[in-house]
Amino acid sequence: MKMWFVPLFFLFISMPVLAQQFKLVEDYLRINANANDPLYTTYAAAMSRSQLYGDKAYKMDYFSDCRPVSYSSDHAGTMFCIWKVDEVVIPKIGEYLMKPVVKFSFPDMALLEYEPFRGIRVKETFFVYSSAIAMVDMEIKNTDKIPHDIAVYPVLEMGNDSLEIVSYNKNSDGYITHRYESPYRLISSLKVDYGYPVMVRDFFSSNHKTASHGGYSGNMDDFYNTIKTDFYADNRVDSLNMKSVGNVDFIALHLKKRLKPGEVVNFRYLRGFQDQKKDQTELIREADSIKNFMLKSYFEDNLILYSKIPRLAFKNKPEKLAYISAFNLARGCMYPPSGKTKYNFYVFSRNPLWGWGHGHQVLHESLSMMAYAYLDPKSAQGSQRVYMEQQNLEGLIAYRHGPRGLQDYPHKNMPTTSAPFFSWINLEVYKAGKDNQFLSDAYESGVRYVEWLIKNRDTDQDGTFEWGPYGIIENVRDWYNAVFQVSAERYLDVDKEDISDELECLDLTLMVIKEERSLAQMAKILGKTEESKKWTELADTTARLVNERMWDETTGFYYSVNKKDHTFNFMTRDLKRQEIIGFLALWAEAAPKDRAARLIQVLTDTTKFWRKYGVPTLSAQDPWYSPNVDYCCKWNGPVWMLWDYMVYDGLRNYGYKEIARQLAEKMVRSVTIQLSKNHNYWESYSPDNEVLNCPPNYIWDAIIAKLLIDESQK
Repeated sequence: MKMWFVPLFFLFISMPVLAQQFKLVEDYLRINANANDPLYTTYAAAMSRSQLYGDKAYKMDYFSDCRPVSYSSDHAGTMFCIWKVDEVVIPKIGEYLMKPVVKFSFPDMALLEYEPFRGIRVKETFFVYSSAIAMVDMEIKNTDKIPHDIAVYPVLEMGNDSLEIVSYNKNSDGYITHRYESPYRLISSLKVDYGYPVMVRDFFSSNHKTASHGGYSGNMDDFYNTIKTDFYADNRVDSLNMKSVGNVDFIALHLKKRLKPGEVVNFRYLRGFQDQKKDQTELIREADSIKNFMLKSYFEDNLILYSKIPRLAFKNKPEKLAYISAFNLARGCMYPPSGKTKYNFYVFSRNPLWGWGHGHQVLHESLSMMAYAYLDPKSAQGSQRVYMEQQNLEGLIAYRHGPRGLQDYPHKNMPTTSAPFFSWINLEVYKAGKDNQFLSDAYESGVRYVEWLIKNRDTDQDGTFEWGPYGIIENVRDWYNAVFQVSAERYLDVDKEDISDELECLDLTLMVIKEERSLAQMAKILGKTEESKKWTELADTTARLVNERMWDETTGFYYSVNKKDHTFNFMTRDLKRQEIIGFLALWAEAAPKDRAARLIQVLTDTTKFWRKYGVPTLSAQDPWYSPNVDYCCKWNGPVWMLWDYMVYDGLRNYGYKEIARQLAEKMVRSVTIQLSKNHNYWESYSPDNEVLNCPPNYIWDAIIAKLLIDESQK
């Protein structure tokens, strides 16, 4: 890949050529994605129109032949449209004359084209206007030589959830419904006392006077019989049941028009959502106000936003789709300032939504900001400033920060931090935005944080580091970790199960070295020559200790060691279990060149780490190795894109660019296969197979955009 280094944003400066430059951006961002192309299809409101609680994002399904084009929100149902042309019902994509093609995809908007029936051309725009309102706009054109009778039936379906019709608002042509929305989640449930509404109201409406409306129990096969009816029946009527109260499974609107050849009609339906405690007139008023507004300006807003990203020359279409999708993922997870922070922040996912990943930032998820900074450097800086703003007086950056403030989960009278990627992220964010004030502020904050780590995570003051007493979350490797976890089945309690506070930990020590090297680079840019030299010397000293204590010559690999005697044994446990963290010595530039070569031998061994879809967290030769991604948080085999990116970065540090390129190809292949199959990003990936059962749409997979940018810089 090659890259044109002038961001498109600057092309907008010259007003006389504005239209031409809009066209350049538009052409670059046009994707023409078919059903099996690797496109991320989850959409959320723009940051400026989003709120943390009572927020709805949607997954678009334009690829399943067994259903119509549909938009689903986690625990909040699905909306879609059933077509009828000249009394012929077209209920699902598999029966469309021309299946949907996604022309453009942005964080809050998708533009599609399809033909449900001969002579009927549809340009459909899905737009998440706000946390409360999403809409589907359909421009329908009769391209035939004869007139056609068009009927569309927008549907809001809840499946097995409750849906009570409260009334039908004739003035606004829409249903008002109530329902219960469960806070339960498989991974981590929502805490209602934070502000997540459970008794909610929906408003389902259109921009045209409806021909009829209805509420039904049953499924879409039953509804097909309702709208089709028997042609010879004596009681044949062209109307829905006009139900205005009662419990149902789904509600539907009925819009129709006879189109002459060449004639165009615009049908728009929308869904509004709010807590039942709020005034419903506010929701209806806002929905009514946008029923007929132009979407062009919002499309152009996205063109301007994306004009800032580097324009890469891709080897193939999947790379381009993964690149644009990665930025969509990151941007779609951003919220405006709220609660205890005056800066924008992210959540792990907008749809689906789970409690642990909603409302707070954690440093290892913030590695996604290294990619996001190429889209919106100010916003990425703001996200990092959340940590600076809430950093405590001693210098601690806690495990989580965000709108509910610092959360440090004290354990054994000690606070909990997170994997210290702070200054590395800040340095990379600076490189994208070149904001010297941000760099200066980040440097001062980073210095205080590393000083806190030296004081509090090297308790025996021997120069290498131990995780804190709540290591099971602090070391960010959670459960299923071959070294820190005592039992394969994790049946003990936290204090007995995790031993990461009783070891000199290789991963933390290398992370501290990387922070010190990052501070050295930041100080150099800021003209602090002596401070830069100090940080480099400190990093080199710590690296020397790593090579003295943590390298095993026999196996040619780095390991954690016992805190008490610096051996590779802890009680009866052998600590020489080959994990991905051994390769972080390349990322932290801690390995001498000869040892780096030994590490490469282990890395490229196909029986250990050089697997089909990336570098697993644990060697495939280890007895605890499992390639199956059957739940969240597993570190005994799955591929985690951010950690593979660190391996990639380390390979480039030592000049192994061809091996780095091969690893990049594995990572992109893993991502694009999933995006093609299910159009999701995932928390982790299997190194050996393609079936995943873990949290989808995880923000940190946005690192793929950074990977592709790096690969362009040969």
